[in-house]
Amino acid sequence: MASARAVIRTLRPHQWVKNLFVAAPLVFAKHLVDGGYLWRTGVAVAAFCALSGAVYALNDVLDAEADRAHPTKRNRPIAAGELSERSAVMLAIALAVAGLGACFALSWQTAAWAGAYLVMNLAYSLKLKHVAFVDVVLIASGFMTRVAAGGAAIAVAPSRWLLVCTGLLATYLALGKRAHELALATRDGRDASTTRAALAGYRDGWVRLAMLVLGLATAAAYVLYTVDAHTVEFFGTNELAWSAPFCVVGLARFAWLALRSPRPDSPTDAMLRDGIFLSNLLAWGVVILVIVY
Repeated sequence: MASARAVIRTLRPHQWVKNLFVAAPLVFAKHLVDGGYLWRTGVAVAAFCALSGAVYALNDVLDAEADRAHPTKRNRPIAAGELSERSAVMLAIALAVAGLGACFALSWQTAAWAGAYLVMNLAYSLKLKHVAFVDVVLIASGFMTRVAAGGAAIAVAPSRWLLVCTGLLATYLALGKRAHELALATRDGRDASTTRAALAGYRDGWVRLAMLVLGLATAAAYVLYTVDAHTVEFFGTNELAWSAPFCVVGLARFAWLALRSPRPDSPTDAMLRDGIFLSNLLAWGVVILVIVY
Protein backbone atom coordinates (compact mmCIF):
# COMPACT_ATOMS: atom_id res chain seq x y z
CA MET A 1 0.00 0.00 0.00
CA ALA A 2 1.33 3.42 -0.96
CA SER A 3 2.50 5.58 1.90
CA ALA A 4 0.98 9.00 2.49
CA ARG A 5 4.43 10.50 2.03
CA ALA A 6 4.77 8.95 -1.43
CA VAL A 7 1.36 10.28 -2.45
CA ILE A 8 2.14 13.78 -1.20
CA ARG A 9 5.52 13.86 -2.95
CA THR A 10 3.86 12.80 -6.20
CA LEU A 11 1.28 15.59 -5.97
CA ARG A 12 4.07 18.18 -5.44
CA PRO A 13 2.24 20.55 -3.05
CA HIS A 14 5.25 22.91 -3.08
CA GLN A 15 4.33 23.64 -6.71
CA TRP A 16 0.74 24.60 -5.85
CA VAL A 17 1.88 28.16 -5.22
CA LYS A 18 1.41 28.58 -9.00
CA ASN A 19 -2.33 28.28 -8.42
CA LEU A 20 -2.32 31.61 -6.61
CA PHE A 21 -2.62 33.07 -10.11
CA VAL A 22 -6.26 31.97 -9.85
CA ALA A 23 -6.66 34.63 -7.16
CA ALA A 24 -5.21 37.47 -9.27
CA PRO A 25 -8.61 38.69 -10.57
CA LEU A 26 -9.89 38.82 -6.99
CA VAL A 27 -7.04 41.10 -5.89
CA PHE A 28 -6.99 43.39 -8.91
CA ALA A 29 -10.78 43.67 -9.07
CA LYS A 30 -10.71 45.09 -5.51
CA HIS A 31 -12.78 42.24 -4.03
CA LEU A 32 -10.18 40.85 -1.63
CA VAL A 33 -12.15 41.93 1.45
CA ASP A 34 -15.50 40.69 0.11
CA GLY A 35 -16.33 37.43 1.90
CA GLY A 36 -18.43 35.95 -0.91
CA TYR A 37 -15.83 36.61 -3.59
CA LEU A 38 -13.06 35.40 -1.28
CA TRP A 39 -14.87 32.11 -0.64
CA ARG A 40 -15.46 31.44 -4.34
CA THR A 41 -11.83 32.20 -5.16
CA GLY A 42 -10.67 29.91 -2.36
CA VAL A 43 -12.72 27.06 -3.82
CA ALA A 44 -11.27 27.74 -7.29
CA VAL A 45 -7.69 27.77 -5.96
CA ALA A 46 -8.28 24.50 -4.09
CA ALA A 47 -9.82 22.97 -7.22
CA PHE A 48 -6.78 23.89 -9.31
CA CYS A 49 -4.51 22.42 -6.64
CA ALA A 50 -6.41 19.15 -7.11
CA LEU A 51 -6.18 19.45 -10.90
CA SER A 52 -2.46 20.20 -10.87
CA GLY A 53 -1.91 17.28 -8.49
CA ALA A 54 -3.71 15.04 -10.99
CA VAL A 55 -1.49 16.35 -13.78
CA TYR A 56 1.70 15.69 -11.80
CA ALA A 57 0.61 12.15 -10.94
CA LEU A 58 -0.27 11.31 -14.54
CA ASN A 59 2.93 12.91 -15.84
CA ASP A 60 5.03 10.78 -13.48
CA VAL A 61 3.26 7.64 -14.67
CA LEU A 62 4.00 8.49 -18.31
CA ASP A 63 7.62 9.39 -17.49
CA ALA A 64 8.31 6.56 -15.05
CA GLU A 65 10.65 4.62 -17.35
CA ALA A 66 12.66 7.71 -18.35
CA ASP A 67 12.76 8.95 -14.76
CA ARG A 68 14.41 5.72 -13.61
CA ALA A 69 17.42 6.58 -15.78
CA HIS A 70 17.61 10.18 -14.52
CA PRO A 71 20.07 11.04 -11.70
CA THR A 72 17.49 12.86 -9.55
CA LYS A 73 14.05 12.04 -11.02
CA ARG A 74 14.65 8.36 -10.30
CA ASN A 75 13.84 9.21 -6.67
CA ARG A 76 10.28 10.19 -7.55
CA PRO A 77 7.86 7.80 -5.81
CA ILE A 78 6.50 6.15 -8.97
CA ALA A 79 9.91 5.72 -10.59
CA ALA A 80 11.31 4.39 -7.30
CA GLY A 81 8.44 1.92 -6.87
CA GLU A 82 7.07 3.59 -3.74
CA LEU A 83 3.75 4.28 -5.48
CA SER A 84 2.33 1.92 -8.11
CA GLU A 85 1.37 3.27 -11.52
CA ARG A 86 -2.16 1.93 -11.08
CA SER A 87 -2.59 3.73 -7.77
CA ALA A 88 -1.24 6.95 -9.29
CA VAL A 89 -3.67 6.77 -12.23
CA MET A 90 -6.61 6.17 -9.88
CA LEU A 91 -5.45 9.08 -7.74
CA ALA A 92 -5.17 11.34 -10.80
CA ILE A 93 -8.69 10.44 -11.94
CA ALA A 94 -10.14 11.08 -8.47
CA LEU A 95 -8.44 14.45 -8.17
CA ALA A 96 -9.44 15.48 -11.70
CA VAL A 97 -13.09 14.59 -11.05
CA ALA A 98 -13.05 16.41 -7.70
CA GLY A 99 -11.39 19.50 -9.17
CA LEU A 100 -13.73 19.68 -12.16
CA GLY A 101 -16.74 19.11 -9.91
CA ALA A 102 -15.74 21.95 -7.61
CA CYS A 103 -15.26 24.26 -10.59
CA PHE A 104 -18.63 23.29 -12.07
CA ALA A 105 -20.25 24.09 -8.70
CA LEU A 106 -18.91 27.63 -9.09
CA SER A 107 -19.98 28.10 -12.72
CA TRP A 108 -19.89 26.27 -16.02
CA GLN A 109 -17.43 28.87 -17.30
CA THR A 110 -15.00 28.02 -14.48
CA ALA A 111 -15.38 24.33 -15.28
CA ALA A 112 -14.74 25.05 -18.97
CA TRP A 113 -11.44 26.79 -18.17
CA ALA A 114 -10.54 23.95 -15.80
CA GLY A 115 -11.27 21.45 -18.55
CA ALA A 116 -9.10 23.42 -20.97
CA TYR A 117 -6.32 23.39 -18.37
CA LEU A 118 -6.53 19.59 -18.11
CA VAL A 119 -6.63 19.09 -21.89
CA MET A 120 -3.57 21.32 -22.41
CA ASN A 121 -1.63 19.51 -19.71
CA LEU A 122 -2.63 16.12 -21.06
CA ALA A 123 -1.36 17.16 -24.51
CA TYR A 124 1.81 18.47 -22.86
CA SER A 125 2.44 15.24 -20.95
CA LEU A 126 1.68 12.93 -23.87
CA LYS A 127 3.60 14.65 -26.64
CA LEU A 128 4.05 18.40 -26.74
CA LYS A 129 6.55 18.70 -23.87
CA HIS A 130 9.04 17.16 -26.29
CA VAL A 131 8.61 19.98 -28.82
CA ALA A 132 10.90 23.00 -28.32
CA PHE A 133 9.13 26.32 -27.68
CA VAL A 134 5.70 24.67 -27.96
CA ASP A 135 6.34 23.32 -24.46
CA VAL A 136 7.01 26.83 -23.16
CA VAL A 137 3.90 28.24 -24.86
CA LEU A 138 1.76 25.56 -23.24
CA ILE A 139 3.21 26.31 -19.81
CA ALA A 140 2.41 30.01 -20.26
CA SER A 141 -1.09 29.14 -21.48
CA GLY A 142 -1.63 27.14 -18.29
CA PHE A 143 -0.97 30.24 -16.20
CA MET A 144 -3.28 32.36 -18.32
CA THR A 145 -5.96 29.69 -18.00
CA ARG A 146 -5.63 29.87 -14.22
CA VAL A 147 -6.24 33.63 -14.35
CA ALA A 148 -9.23 33.21 -16.67
CA ALA A 149 -10.71 30.54 -14.38
CA GLY A 150 -10.22 32.79 -11.35
CA GLY A 151 -12.11 35.55 -13.15
CA ALA A 152 -14.92 33.18 -14.13
CA ALA A 153 -15.23 31.98 -10.53
CA ILE A 154 -16.19 35.49 -9.39
CA ALA A 155 -17.82 36.60 -12.66
CA VAL A 156 -15.15 39.24 -13.29
CA ALA A 157 -13.42 39.37 -16.67
CA PRO A 158 -9.62 39.66 -16.22
CA SER A 159 -8.19 42.77 -17.83
CA ARG A 160 -6.15 42.40 -20.99
CA TRP A 161 -3.16 43.79 -19.09
CA LEU A 162 -3.45 41.08 -16.44
CA LEU A 163 -3.52 38.37 -19.12
CA VAL A 164 -0.65 39.94 -21.09
CA CYS A 165 1.57 40.32 -18.02
CA THR A 166 0.76 36.78 -16.89
CA GLY A 167 1.58 35.30 -20.29
CA LEU A 168 4.85 37.19 -20.64
CA LEU A 169 5.94 36.39 -17.08
CA ALA A 170 5.12 32.69 -17.38
CA THR A 171 6.98 32.41 -20.70
CA TYR A 172 9.98 34.20 -19.15
CA LEU A 173 10.04 31.81 -16.19
CA ALA A 174 9.68 28.74 -18.41
CA LEU A 175 12.53 29.87 -20.68
CA GLY A 176 14.64 30.53 -17.60
CA LYS A 177 14.13 26.93 -16.58
CA ARG A 178 15.19 25.73 -20.04
CA ALA A 179 18.28 28.00 -19.96
CA HIS A 180 19.20 26.55 -16.57
CA GLU A 181 18.83 22.98 -17.86
CA LEU A 182 21.04 23.74 -20.86
CA ALA A 183 23.71 25.33 -18.65
CA LEU A 184 23.60 22.40 -16.22
CA ALA A 185 24.05 19.90 -19.04
CA THR A 186 26.97 21.87 -20.46
CA ARG A 187 28.63 22.01 -17.05
CA ASP A 188 28.25 18.26 -16.58
CA GLY A 189 29.44 17.51 -20.11
CA ARG A 190 26.32 15.62 -21.21
CA ASP A 191 23.72 15.88 -23.95
CA ALA A 192 20.95 18.19 -22.73
CA SER A 193 18.29 16.11 -24.49
CA THR A 194 18.93 13.26 -22.03
CA THR A 195 17.39 15.51 -19.36
CA ARG A 196 14.49 16.77 -21.46
CA ALA A 197 13.86 15.81 -25.09
CA ALA A 198 12.71 19.32 -26.03
CA LEU A 199 16.14 20.71 -25.15
CA ALA A 200 17.47 19.27 -28.42
CA GLY A 201 15.63 22.11 -30.14
CA TYR A 202 16.98 24.89 -27.91
CA ARG A 203 20.25 26.78 -28.24
CA ASP A 204 21.70 28.46 -25.18
CA GLY A 205 22.46 31.80 -26.85
CA TRP A 206 18.99 32.10 -28.36
CA VAL A 207 17.28 31.13 -25.11
CA ARG A 208 19.23 33.75 -23.17
CA LEU A 209 18.41 36.39 -25.79
CA ALA A 210 14.73 35.42 -25.67
CA MET A 211 14.83 35.69 -21.89
CA LEU A 212 16.26 39.19 -22.13
CA VAL A 213 13.60 40.28 -24.60
CA LEU A 214 10.80 38.71 -22.56
CA GLY A 215 12.11 40.18 -19.31
CA LEU A 216 12.13 43.66 -20.83
CA ALA A 217 8.70 43.09 -22.39
CA THR A 218 7.27 41.87 -19.06
CA ALA A 219 8.61 44.90 -17.19
CA ALA A 220 7.40 47.27 -19.92
CA ALA A 221 3.92 45.70 -19.97
CA TYR A 222 3.65 45.99 -16.19
CA VAL A 223 4.72 49.64 -16.22
CA LEU A 224 2.25 50.40 -19.02
CA TYR A 225 -0.48 48.69 -17.00
CA THR A 226 0.22 50.79 -13.92
CA VAL A 227 0.00 54.08 -15.86
CA ASP A 228 -2.84 53.08 -18.21
CA ALA A 229 -5.73 55.55 -18.10
CA HIS A 230 -8.25 52.81 -17.25
CA THR A 231 -6.02 51.53 -14.43
CA VAL A 232 -5.66 55.00 -12.93
CA GLU A 233 -9.41 55.59 -13.19
CA PHE A 234 -10.35 52.18 -11.77
CA PHE A 235 -8.07 52.41 -8.73
CA GLY A 236 -8.47 56.15 -8.33
CA THR A 237 -4.72 56.73 -8.15
CA ASN A 238 -1.60 56.75 -10.28
CA GLU A 239 0.54 55.44 -7.43
CA LEU A 240 0.45 51.84 -8.64
CA ALA A 241 3.55 52.76 -10.66
CA TRP A 242 5.50 52.67 -7.39
CA SER A 243 5.20 48.87 -7.48
CA ALA A 244 7.07 48.63 -10.80
CA PRO A 245 10.62 48.62 -9.32
CA PHE A 246 9.76 45.47 -7.35
CA CYS A 247 8.69 43.81 -10.60
CA VAL A 248 12.05 44.67 -12.19
CA VAL A 249 14.01 43.40 -9.18
CA GLY A 250 12.05 40.12 -9.19
CA LEU A 251 12.73 39.55 -12.88
CA ALA A 252 16.42 40.31 -12.47
CA ARG A 253 16.76 38.08 -9.42
CA PHE A 254 15.16 35.15 -11.24
CA ALA A 255 17.55 35.65 -14.17
CA TRP A 256 20.48 35.52 -11.76
CA LEU A 257 19.18 32.30 -10.20
CA ALA A 258 18.64 30.73 -13.63
CA LEU A 259 21.80 31.83 -15.40
CA ARG A 260 24.48 31.93 -12.72
CA SER A 261 26.78 28.94 -12.18
CA PRO A 262 23.98 26.35 -12.33
CA ARG A 263 22.92 24.24 -9.38
CA PRO A 264 20.92 21.00 -9.58
CA ASP A 265 17.65 22.52 -8.34
CA SER A 266 15.37 24.29 -10.81
CA PRO A 267 15.41 28.12 -10.69
CA THR A 268 11.62 28.08 -10.23
CA ASP A 269 12.19 25.99 -7.09
CA ALA A 270 15.23 28.01 -6.02
CA MET A 271 13.34 31.31 -6.18
CA LEU A 272 10.81 29.99 -3.63
CA ARG A 273 13.68 29.45 -1.19
CA ASP A 274 15.64 32.57 -2.06
CA GLY A 275 15.50 35.20 0.67
CA ILE A 276 16.04 38.14 -1.66
CA PHE A 277 13.37 37.02 -4.14
CA LEU A 278 10.83 36.26 -1.41
CA SER A 279 11.49 39.53 0.44
CA ASN A 280 11.03 41.47 -2.78
CA LEU A 281 7.83 39.55 -3.57
CA LEU A 282 6.47 40.27 -0.09
CA ALA A 283 7.32 43.96 -0.44
CA TRP A 284 5.57 44.06 -3.83
CA GLY A 285 2.48 42.44 -2.33
CA VAL A 286 2.38 44.90 0.57
CA VAL A 287 2.75 47.88 -1.77
CA ILE A 288 -0.06 46.56 -4.01
CA LEU A 289 -2.41 46.03 -1.06
CA VAL A 290 -1.67 49.45 0.44
CA ILE A 291 -2.25 51.25 -2.85
CA VAL A 292 -5.26 49.24 -4.03
CA TYR A 293 -7.04 48.88 -0.70
